[in-house]
Order: sequence, then structure tokens, then C-alpha cells
Amino acid sequence: MAIRILLIDDHTLFRSGVRALLQRTPDFEIVGEAADGLEGIKRAKQFCPDVILLDINMPGLSGLETLRLLVQDLPQTAVVMLTVSEDVDELAVALRDGASGYLLKNIEADTLAAAIRKAAAGQPVIADDMTVKLVASMRRPAPAMKGDAAPVVSASAAADPLTSRERDIIRELSRGGSNKEIARTLSLAESTVKIHVRNILRKLNFTSRVQVALYAAGRDAASVLSESN
Repeated sequence: MAIRILLIDDHTLFRSGVRALLQRTPDFEIVGEAADGLEGIKRAKQFCPDVILLDINMPGLSGLETLRLLVQDLPQTAVVMLTVSEDVDELAVALRDGASGYLLKNIEADTLAAAIRKAAAGQPVIADDMTVKLVASMRRPAPAMKGDAAPVVSASAAADPLTSRERDIIRELSRGGSNKEIARTLSLAESTVKIHVRNILRKLNFTSRVQVALYAAGRDAASVLSESN
């Protein structure tokens, strides 16, 4: 079954280029496109895509404002930011608010296609350069992010410790594993993995599995995963 994709970007030429590029891939179906956030939300509700590629800097409703509404209305849809912005604060806010990924517009065609497939499968997709920047920012004190956003990394785990199984799940999430892949690796039912992921999100006060993967990276995965109960 083809992966259904919606494009939301105010630059017509860019949308046309991405559409032409993705339409050459047999397992992709471009179900629609929109030039602004409000139109994008309308199209998303109309088509219920698997993946939305969303720009950040748009007139009217910004990409981040649009993201919040999309995540609220279509929680099963993976929203991936596709932007020129290399601002680590915007990346952090996007992840906090439920984005499934953050990619830069200078991305190679094959890399974009692979990222869309991963996002559709429930895996986090973040541009390598942005991951490095975010992890670096998480390892040093930083001023408040734009919009008084809460930090991506939560300290709440200290009050509600992770179990050994939850640390196993975090390890696999940090490797980009989908629920199905994690279930196979740990010999669990996929439904059990989903329950563990929900518990991890609750304990860490996160909203997405992307944040969990970055939590492990930011705290040094080896030390996080070796903590005792």
C-alpha cells in the first residue's frame, strides 16, 4: 500500500519540485498540497495522510502553530518538518509539540524518501546536523527557548524511575526502531511495546518517541540505560 503524503509549504516552486520528485517513487502517493497552515489543516482532515511534510516559516499560521493543531486533530499522522531553519530552538519546540521529524531542505532525494518511509513506520527522522546541534545544546546550560518552551529533556524520571524493560525499550528507540521491530528484538507483543512506550512518555513527561531517543542521546545513552530501578 502506498504511503499517502501531504505537502504544506508556501513556496509553490518548492512544492512542485518535491511533488515531482516523490511522484517518481512507486510507494508514494501525493494526496494533496497546501500553501499555508489553515489550508493545510483543512487538506489534512480531508485526506488523512500517513505523512505530512510541513514548512516552518509560512505567512499567517506558522509551521509550529500548524503542527500543534495537526497533532491534536490527527494523532496517527506523522508530521515531519521540512525547512531551511537550522535553529535548534525551533527544532526543540517542534519535537516537544509532537513532530515526528525535522529535515532540512538541502536534503538529498534518496535520503528524503528513506526518511518518509521511516516516519510512516513510526520512527523518528532528524537531520544529522540538527541532531548534533540539539544534543550539544542539551549537554550545556541554555537560555529559555523561543516561546518560553519547556526543555526537551525532562528531569521527572528521577521521581518515577524507569524499569529495566523500559530502559530496553529506550535503547531500541534510540536506534530508530519501530514498535514492530522492538517487539521482534525483545520478544514481546507489539501491543506490549506500545504500553511500555506510553509509560515511558508519561514518566519522562514527553509527547513523542523522538524526544525519548534524544533524551538517551543527551544524557549519554550508556549511563541512562545502566541506571538502576
